Amino acid sequence: MKRCLLISFCLVLIAPAIPAQVRVVKSADRKIAIDLSGLRTAGDPASQTFSKTLEKDLQLSGWFDPVRGGGEIRINGTVEPSGGDLKAGCQVLRLHDQAVLLSKNYDMQIAQTRALAHRMADDIVEAVTGHKGFASMRIVLIGNRTGKKELYLCDGAGGEVRPLTGEGKIVVGPSWGPDGKSVIYTSYIRDFPDICRIDLTRNRREVLANYGGLNTGSAISPDGKDLALILSKDGNPELYIKNLRSGKLTRLTNSARATEASPSWSPDGQYLVYVSDHSGKPQLYILPREGGTPKRISTRGTENVAPDWGANGLIACSSRTGGSYTIAVIQPSSGQTTYLVSDGADYEDPSWAPDGRHIVAARSVNYQSSIYLLDTVSDRPVALLQGSGSWYSPACSAQ
Repeated sequence: MKRCLLISFCLVLIAPAIPAQVRVVKSADRKIAIDLSGLRTAGDPASQTFSKTLEKDLQLSGWFDPVRGGGEIRINGTVEPSGGDLKAGCQVLRLHDQAVLLSKNYDMQIAQTRALAHRMADDIVEAVTGHKGFASMRIVLIGNRTGKKELYLCDGAGGEVRPLTGEGKIVVGPSWGPDGKSVIYTSYIRDFPDICRIDLTRNRREVLANYGGLNTGSAISPDGKDLALILSKDGNPELYIKNLRSGKLTRLTNSARATEASPSWSPDGQYLVYVSDHSGKPQLYILPREGGTPKRISTRGTENVAPDWGANGLIACSSRTGGSYTIAVIQPSSGQTTYLVSDGADYEDPSWAPDGRHIVAARSVNYQSSIYLLDTVSDRPVALLQGSGSWYSPACSAQ
């Protein structure tokens, strides 16, 4: 991604924290063998889709190694159609002491087969490990498979891709509203960058900011009351907060010789992390929502951009090291930085998944970009969405 785009646009995610209680302790090099042979599925297409989706979800979770026979955990139950619905029931059994960890029935329309499997997978993850799953999340992203950059929506495994916009103009920087019912993005439908919001429940679009100059880098606060954004209406791109009810604007930065970009809220909504090239190269800074003196937190990498502050307290960003971009995870209080993967590709626009363990990011090779899942604990990157053009700027819903 070009530096100007990295400086100008962001995505944001407010994800739930990882629970403190853990029932099964997993080392980074060991997975729990989970036997799915006890889950009996009918031979119809919906039941078969359910079975395949569930197995993939459990594997992507990072906790499990799905097997057929044996294992430490056994899944018993049935999956079958009933009229226009798909009915599923499961019992999760820990084999060494025969403890029943989960017993639950599910019922959804056949058209929602994958969503039903995602829900069961998340319940199994939490029942066995004590941690939240991420299979039920949705991902909003940008794709160019029509020749134009438009917004798309897919599920947590990269399936059920559908368009959200058909503007025929550039769209950038998608993020989620905290309620998971709306998507915020920057649109060039008027040939100038405006910040818009799509209400997914009513399929309605509204403009949130169309001041003169740049309107970009939008992120709604965890309480849903305020919008962090970058405006150049007074000349230089600066960080502002706009109250969504009153429309009041509060300017937080005044950097005459620097450019600000990509704000992301802390989980409690009291701070913002953003990008500024005040030091000559884009780096990450933290600022209280009331304003004050910015604190630089990125200390490694020649450039650090596209921050996403997870509810686990950690900030993920795209960090330029050795000529390519990779994903870094920063502890904001200490600046301690961990790099996830380095395979020669460019990894950009990270977004925390709801489990606080995984990150979804764009991976670019030879000018083609795909969406990948990164595990901060152990697993190798896994492709979620690739082909049919390039895919960029993923943002994960809170669930």
